[in-house]
Amino acid sequence: MAEDGALFREGLVLLLEATGHVVVGAVDDGDKLFPLLESAPVDVAVLDIRMPPHPDGGLTTARKLRARYPRTGLLLLSHYGEAHYLMEILRIGTEAVGYRLKDRISSAVALRDTVRRVADGEIVIEPVVAGQLVGSPAGQSDALGSLTEREAEVLRLMAEGRSNSGIARELFLSAKAVEKNVAAIFTKLGLPNDATSHHRRVLAVLTYLRTRRDQ
Repeated sequence: MAEDGALFREGLVLLLEATGHVVVGAVDDGDKLFPLLESAPVDVAVLDIRMPPHPDGGLTTARKLRARYPRTGLLLLSHYGEAHYLMEILRIGTEAVGYRLKDRISSAVALRDTVRRVADGEIVIEPVVAGQLVGSPAGQSDALGSLTEREAEVLRLMAEGRSNSGIARELFLSAKAVEKNVAAIFTKLGLPNDATSHHRRVLAVLTYLRTRRDQ
């Protein structure tokens, strides 16, 4: 764990240990994590988004961690829900990553569930942050209901972090067929045409995740 707030850091350690997790180290600076990880591989690294030694230091540390330790889950925490932070996190990866608000994981149960899901390879996003990027839940539900069974399968695999080639292998489809389904998903979800393909993919995944959470 890297968190520069001493009281919050100590509280998280106590909560994690109370729910059966082993905390191998807790430091106040993202760069101090790397010597720890060289001797003690971990399932999940918990990071404050804003901490030393860099501006938005948690994001900088997360990028380095994903490059050096791609199997380590990343849970980033913040006091405030910022859509641009979420977009940066999703550029780092869409597997085994989480973005939660600090006041939403102050209970042992919430923290345990979040860490377990990230360790299992899921993407865990604070619903209020996802809501800043997508429309109303009712509209999302209607849009998802308009997807064909195949399109729904493709979107589910997109939400699991699969690439188009990975989806093609999973569903025994051609690359062109997957591209066609992805384009149809973007259209039916009403995603903006002027967004880059990467951003529309992220928005599609956010729509899927938030609607499932609200059901």
